[in-house]
Amino acid sequence: MTDTTDDSTAFDTALDTTGLYCPEPIMLMHNKVRDMASGQILKVVATDPATTRDVPKFCQFLGHELLHKESEGDQYVYFIRLA
Repeated sequence: MTDTTDDSTAFDTALDTTGLYCPEPIMLMHNKVRDMASGQILKVVATDPATTRDVPKFCQFLGHELLHKESEGDQYVYFIRLA
């Protein structure tokens, strides 16, 4: 199943880490991608400002592609294509 957001960015699975702080968002992302297939897109919603550093490093280290990132207020949204 593929969902879409208002900006038409399609994704396969969403992970809401709102209210969690480092290292929990990255730990949950790591667990979530284990249940996903290569090429699928994960949408991550976070409120921890450290994710602006940690999510790109997570993608780089594991070979995933950070397709899109956006922030509005204290909310950060990332779209990641799995390697």
